[in-house]
Amino acid sequence: MEKMLKNRKYHILTFGCQMNEHDSEIISGMLEERGAEAVDNKYADIIILNTCSVRENADKRFFGTLGHLKKRKQLNKNFVICVCGCMMQQQHIIDTLKQKYPWVDVIFGTHNIHQFPDILQRVISEKQKMTEVWEEAGEIIENLPAKRLHKHKSFVNIMYGCNNFCTYCIVPYTRGRERSRDANEIIREAEDLAKDGVKEITLLGQNVNSYKSENSDFAGLIYRLNEVDGIERIRFMTSHPKDLSDRLIKAFVDCSKLCKSIHLPVQSGSDEILKRMNRKYTKENYLELVSKIKATVPDVAISTDIIVGFPGETDRDFEETLDLCRQVQYDSAFTFIYSVRKGTPAEKYENQIPEEEKHRRFNMLVDVLNESSALKNQEYVGRTEKVLVDGPSKTRKSVLTGRTNSFKLVNFEGDESLIGQIINVEIISATTFSLKGRIV
Repeated sequence: MEKMLKNRKYHILTFGCQMNEHDSEIISGMLEERGAEAVDNKYADIIILNTCSVRENADKRFFGTLGHLKKRKQLNKNFVICVCGCMMQQQHIIDTLKQKYPWVDVIFGTHNIHQFPDILQRVISEKQKMTEVWEEAGEIIENLPAKRLHKHKSFVNIMYGCNNFCTYCIVPYTRGRERSRDANEIIREAEDLAKDGVKEITLLGQNVNSYKSENSDFAGLIYRLNEVDGIERIRFMTSHPKDLSDRLIKAFVDCSKLCKSIHLPVQSGSDEILKRMNRKYTKENYLELVSKIKATVPDVAISTDIIVGFPGETDRDFEETLDLCRQVQYDSAFTFIYSVRKGTPAEKYENQIPEEEKHRRFNMLVDVLNESSALKNQEYVGRTEKVLVDGPSKTRKSVLTGRTNSFKLVNFEGDESLIGQIINVEIISATTFSLKGRIV
C-alpha cells in the first residue's frame, strides 16, 4: 500500500469505554499502514478525538479539549483536527460542531472507521473539510490492522451494537443493532494474536452473552478459544444478567484459561427502577444469578455498574440498591450519577432527581462499595497469585503493576524485563483499590 501519510505525525485522544480504546487501536493501525507516525500530543500535526456518548464527563472533556485546539489550528493551517466515535452518530452533536467549532476538519462515525484513512487523505490533499457519518451499520469489516497498546494482551471485538434499549442508554442509537462476527474469524484472530506474543485476550461486546453466529453461541466460543495454543487468559465484557447462561457459568470450571472474574452490571437494586430502565430482570433474579455463579466458582471476583439518581428513584429504591450491594459484596464497581442523554426515553421521564440529592446518594453508595472492596482485597493477603505484568507504575518506575487472574491490580518491585510475563507474586498488603506484593 502506498505510504500516502508518510511524514505525518498523529495523536489519538480516546474518551470512553474499551470499545473506544479498541477502535483507537484500529485507527492507529490503519494510519501507520499508510506511513503516519504516532507522537505525543504537542508534536502532532493530526489529532483524532475518539468520543463517548455514554458518560457526561467524557462529553465535557471532549468539548473542553476541542476548545483548546482552536489556537493550534490558528497557528498552523496544516494542523488537522478529526473527531469520531459515538457522539458523532448524533445529528445534534454534528450541528453543534459545525456551528461552534468550525476548526474541526474531519467528522466520521462508528460505522465507517475503515474509511478514515481515505477521508483523511482527501482532506489533506484537497484542503477541504469532510463529514462522513453512516446512519446505519453495514457489514462487519474483517482484517483491519490494529496497533495494540500492549504487546502481551489484546482486545478482540466479537460483536457490535446492542438490542437491549435500556432507557438511559444511547448506545443502540450510536453503535447500531447487534451484529456478531463469525466464530471462525474470531478464532483465526486469536491464533494470529497468539503467534504475535499475546497471552491475554479480552472479548468485547455491548452484551457478549447474546453473541450468536452460525457456528457458535457465546459459551461455545469460549470453549473453542480455550483450545488456542499460546493464549493463556481469556476475559470478556460486558455481560448482561438477563442473558447469562448456565453453560457460560460452567465454562468457568471447564475452561482453564477463562479468568475467574465477571463484570455483571446491575444498575439498580430496585425492581421499580429496573423496570423503568428496561433491564428485564428483578433484584431477586440478579441475586439468584450471583448465588449460582459463586456456588459454581467460589473464588470468582464480581464487579458491576450502578447508576444513582435515575428519574423517579425514591429513598426506598436507593436503599434497595444499598441492600443488594451489601448482599453481593462486590470486588469493585463503576458508579455513575445519572445524567440525561439526549435521544433516550429517560430524557423525557418526569421526577428527575435534584443534583444535590444525587451526590448525597452517590457518596453513600461509594462508602458501601469501598467497604466491600477493601474486605475482598484483604482476603488476598498471604496468598501467592499468578500476575500478568503490564508495565511500570505511573508514579514509580521501580514498581511494576499487573493483574491477577481475578483482575486485581498488584504493585510490586521488579525489573521491566518481566513485562508480558506471568509470574508468582506473594501478596503482602491490601488497600481498597489495589494489592501490594513481592516476587516469589
